[in-house]
Amino acid sequence: MEKQIDTANYKVAFREKVAFGVGDLAVNFVWASIGMFIVYFYTDIIGISAGIVGTLMLISRIWDGISDIIMGNLIDKTNTKYGKARPWILWLSVPFGLSTILLFAVPPNIGNVGTILYVFVTYNIMVIAFTGVVIPYGTLNTLITRDINERSKLNLYRMFFANIGGLIVGYYTLPLVEVFGGTQSGWVATYAVYSVVGVCLFWATFKYTKERVGAVSKSTKEKVPLSISLRMLVKNKYWIIVCLFCIVNTIGGTSMMTSMVYFAKYIFGDPNLIGYLSMSYIIFTIIGIFFVGKLVEKVGKRNVAIIGSIIYSIGAIIILMGETEFIFVVLGTIFRGIGNSTMCAVFWAFLPDTIEYGEYKTGVRNEGITYSAGSFGQKFGSGVAAALVGWILSYFNYDAMSVAVSNDTILAIEILFLYLPLVTYILQIILMYFYKLDKFYPQMMRELIKRNEAISK
Repeated sequence: MEKQIDTANYKVAFREKVAFGVGDLAVNFVWASIGMFIVYFYTDIIGISAGIVGTLMLISRIWDGISDIIMGNLIDKTNTKYGKARPWILWLSVPFGLSTILLFAVPPNIGNVGTILYVFVTYNIMVIAFTGVVIPYGTLNTLITRDINERSKLNLYRMFFANIGGLIVGYYTLPLVEVFGGTQSGWVATYAVYSVVGVCLFWATFKYTKERVGAVSKSTKEKVPLSISLRMLVKNKYWIIVCLFCIVNTIGGTSMMTSMVYFAKYIFGDPNLIGYLSMSYIIFTIIGIFFVGKLVEKVGKRNVAIIGSIIYSIGAIIILMGETEFIFVVLGTIFRGIGNSTMCAVFWAFLPDTIEYGEYKTGVRNEGITYSAGSFGQKFGSGVAAALVGWILSYFNYDAMSVAVSNDTILAIEILFLYLPLVTYILQIILMYFYKLDKFYPQMMRELIKRNEAISK
């Protein structure tokens, strides 16, 4: 008889934590690029109108969110010798890498309409491949262990490597583009390198992680129809709060990161300064991650999220005090990075807890659909932010080909880089006020485990 693993208290080995974490390094070769460069690439390199880019991003992200739900349902219905999430990482990592390269391989001389169609089609192909690996990857956290502290540690490893990916993309992308010729072909070559490395990292995640949670209770064995899963999801009040938190946080973060290259180019006259700004942001995010874990254990994820939102807001205020002085911008960006480190500690650790609460509340446990619906919040927020970037730039008559920089363009960039993120972080504090699951979680898990043990007898 096979020995049953105590998944409620399972301690994950260091190698497995690293293997799980490097998956988000692979993810961020694309995700960070979309956040930092894709709108800039389409407007300033390819020459598409900012308003059109914003609209394409929003439409694509709505489809992206729908594909998340579909992918989550597929995960819940998957049953292989490798588990339910890991196989998808293996199967779709190569298509993910190839679709990333296609984003930047826009053919020349196909006309404005042809260019827009190419961008729309390839971006949505990437969206499908991205969903196909990222939803299983995120779900994997809930399948390795049910221990709340171990899940938080897995999330910290994930966020550490995610920020390493963001650091690489932010600091090295433009220099690599120059090394490969400085033209559009340089972008293609740069992302070919990122894609090859990313695929290898996904394979490492597949090989060195293991799914242990899933066959603990009978409720996990039953295949629940999608309609019932979605109905149960709506009854999960903490999932709703976390989903809204994801949307708001992503709108603020994406707006700031997407507009960073514009801020560097049009406020200080040098787009390459994004390397220093992103480095200031991400390095202090990484440093903060090493200290946030202990803080989470002491005060809980909810309070850490509130503290981080306050610190981030202080950073935005510092930049507002001297936005034309680079030292003020760097100092404010450092504060934002420290605040962001707390988001990294809790952002994806919230969702596994809501999965447990959902099973406790409704008796239905569907990791894939719950995680994917939460990821929908992040992607929807990203789409809204990208659309806002395009629309606001377009509203203020941004012209990438113009030599002169108008006051309207400066105002648009200030809104995107400073004011909009500040508003979203204030909204995060309000949302977290209503999140009470941290205190209730230990008692809930004791009752849930007893219930599952009774069912399995």
